[in-house]
Amino acid sequence: MLIRDATLEDWPAIWPFLRRYIADGETFPWDREASEEQIRVTWFPAPPGRTVVAVDPDGTILGSANITPNHGGAAAHVANASFVVDAGRAGRGVGRALGEHILDRARADGYHAMQFNSVVETNTRAVALWRSLGFDILATVPDAFRHPIDGYVGLHIMYRRL
Repeated sequence: MLIRDATLEDWPAIWPFLRRYIADGETFPWDREASEEQIRVTWFPAPPGRTVVAVDPDGTILGSANITPNHGGAAAHVANASFVVDAGRAGRGVGRALGEHILDRARADGYHAMQFNSVVETNTRAVALWRSLGFDILATVPDAFRHPIDGYVGLHIMYRRL
């Protein structure tokens, strides 16, 4: 699998599986009613943010991730990132490859740490992946996410130094 910088021409391949995760409301704390354009603008952040895609040898986009400063100014040295993998490709190492790539890219871009502000505690696969990549759960905000099946669940704040 190749991981490369994404272009807007990749959006039509990313949108269908990103839309599915947003619509199911189980893992992304984004507005389920947001327009495609609103999500595209968020997924492709302005510099110094960047977006990447994981591509298989035949050119199929398997997943995508983005990285951006978690805050501005004096806190801009801490990165934030979002990840999505085509559900049909889950369990094949795409998320891990994207995670490792984004951590390396963040380090190369001069970030000192990475923080995830809202990892849904019931998203156990993501929590396990981030923990295996060196993230700690700093805190869990109780009842901060309204899960469509499990009701109100916590959001983890996860962090690791680079």
